[in-house]
Amino acid sequence: MWRWIRWLTLVLVALFIASFLPWSISSQAIALPDSLPAASPPESMRVSALPTGTMHSSAMLAFRGGNPLENRDFSMTAVLVQHPRGDLLIDTGFGREVDDQVKLLPLLMQLTTDYDKTTPAAEQLITQGYDLKSLVGVILTHAHWDHVSGLDSLRNTPVLVPTTEQAFISDGGDNSALARQLSADHLKSYAFVNKPYLGFAQQFDVWGDGSVVLVPAPGHTPGSVLVFLTLPSGQRLALLGDLVWQLDGITQLAEKPWIARQLIDEDTDAVRDAIAHVSAIAKKFPQVKLLPAHDAKAMGSLPVYPSTLR
Repeated sequence: MWRWIRWLTLVLVALFIASFLPWSISSQAIALPDSLPAASPPESMRVSALPTGTMHSSAMLAFRGGNPLENRDFSMTAVLVQHPRGDLLIDTGFGREVDDQVKLLPLLMQLTTDYDKTTPAAEQLITQGYDLKSLVGVILTHAHWDHVSGLDSLRNTPVLVPTTEQAFISDGGDNSALARQLSADHLKSYAFVNKPYLGFAQQFDVWGDGSVVLVPAPGHTPGSVLVFLTLPSGQRLALLGDLVWQLDGITQLAEKPWIARQLIDEDTDAVRDAIAHVSAIAKKFPQVKLLPAHDAKAMGSLPVYPSTLR
């Protein structure tokens, strides 16, 4: 009996240590262009945030090597991009049924997080007098539940994903079950073109003016994307989805803790490669503002609709 207890204790200690030791990720070998890609965003383009809630946890569960005694907030925020050719919502944050959806999370995640919710993104827009018909699509950085939850209020809006993420949603797995339920009738796929963008081999320029450019960053899910925005002022934003949960993941080259990677990352090697790539971009082009989807401090720097960045 004691032999099994000692064995189990050693396994748990080993897993704990493995969760927090640094991993060798290097951004030194990433080839980047000499300048940022050209873009000509229209003068009327605007960007704003729609916060829908916050999860509360610790830095230990936010990134590898995080302090277990340091509290961290995980934002659940949709980003509205207003463009004369049609408005886009990037991710959706929490929807109306979030209380029931949280109960479907792995038990460990339920036990180690607490959350607050506000008003779903679509309802915030309606309250401010926004016409939802102006939305031509919801761009998902990936199809996990906390990024699609708010689709329950956007049943008539197309949901845009790359073909690889469409397959991920359709394959019947638990991690895409909610996306399959909420977007089945309005899912539309797009294909990347073989044109480099900041060192990525492919891109999808939504409006053809460089204002909203998507690049593939598989790993967290097979079709995860990064969203690069260029505003009329020249400001550059990079929406990182769940490549990392907190900006520390980029600045410290730190992936998610071991247990989180096992639960939700589809390809950890691909995630490490993308972290190294984005870290290299951050070093060479510090004017690009990095916004991990769940970094409350970073996402909180965006003005809340109806206030906007321009």
